[in-house]
Amino acid sequence: MILKSTIASVAEAQKANLSVLELGLTRTALNKLPDITSHALIVSGVRRCGKSTLLHQLLREKHPDAFYLNFEDTRLYDFEPSDFVRLDSLVKDMGQTALFFDEIQIVERWETYVRQKLDEGCQIIITGSNASLLSRELGTKLTGRQITKELFPFSYTEFCAYRNIAPSADGTRDYMAAGGFPEYVKSGLEEIMHHLFEDILIRDIAVRYGVRDVRTLQRLALYLVSNVGRLITGNRLKTLFEAGSTSTMMDYLSYFEYTYLFHFVPKFSYSLRKQLINPRKVYAIDTGVVNANSGSFTDDFGAVFENLIFLHLRRNYKEIYYFSEKSECDFVVSEKGTVRQVIQVCYDLNHDNIDRELKGLFEAIAHFGLKEGTLVTFNQADEFERDGMKARVVPAHQYLAD
Repeated sequence: MILKSTIASVAEAQKANLSVLELGLTRTALNKLPDITSHALIVSGVRRCGKSTLLHQLLREKHPDAFYLNFEDTRLYDFEPSDFVRLDSLVKDMGQTALFFDEIQIVERWETYVRQKLDEGCQIIITGSNASLLSRELGTKLTGRQITKELFPFSYTEFCAYRNIAPSADGTRDYMAAGGFPEYVKSGLEEIMHHLFEDILIRDIAVRYGVRDVRTLQRLALYLVSNVGRLITGNRLKTLFEAGSTSTMMDYLSYFEYTYLFHFVPKFSYSLRKQLINPRKVYAIDTGVVNANSGSFTDDFGAVFENLIFLHLRRNYKEIYYFSEKSECDFVVSEKGTVRQVIQVCYDLNHDNIDRELKGLFEAIAHFGLKEGTLVTFNQADEFERDGMKARVVPAHQYLAD
């Protein structure tokens, strides 16, 4: 139990700290957050991608008079569900209707209080680490009274803005090496990425889900981060890691996806069943994570580059597939069930691979009845036509900056 006066003093101190805190680069997502009161706004994303900073930027720039409280403050460790009565009394005394909560999920029955304030017409904005509560569970707790917006590490344009550089091949190379986690971009210390990787595995997955075989979980994560862009199946992973069952492997993959550590792209098919049974391609949340934690001793620029392009697509779309019929095409982007784009990725287009890359792209263009497709390279530009279809070859720094 905590006194109302204690909550008030903590809130006042936190607000004072925010007024002098250096918030760094203004995130692109800031102007895309909806201004709503009917639903709670939840900012979801991988650990350390900048969710709290985004909340602080929103608070400072658009809601300077809002009530703010970070529940991870040590002075609030004894906060109990019954203390929401004292918190609410404080909020009403201050006449606040815009409420910003960081890590409120660590307090039991928080959703009851949030639903109450929504019913009273208050505006609620929440962020929280996946160790506390996953975004999927937030929807259940709030019975649909929420809108979730995803936040990812720095995009290419944000990276260039932070480094104060223009988009270029050199910028692409630097971005591919460092990735977009703000702390790592700032410091360059690989230990940050090692700790982040381990924190997600232990705190966000093993502890939360009661994973007993932590060693296999770690080995699996290392294998995936070392094999981005490749096809995986639960059965193959079960055999490779001598796991008890395929379902155990599939559970681990689900945990990775829930925490945003890895994404698994299905093969395109109009049959949901085939999507589920076909192999999936694995991609990591960030190329810096790959470079710092991969167990591979070879520099596979092609795979990391493909991962980079996937992340650009994932920031903007959720329905992403790979195409594989007679030939292969890396990405198929669909919106509301309609295929909008096909994208092939090739780090260096040359005499040995040009026929294969264009064949896969043109086959995908024809298969989906499109007029053109895109082939993203590291630093090449060109254009090819075949049977009335067009393939645009675009350098990455141009593609990523669009």
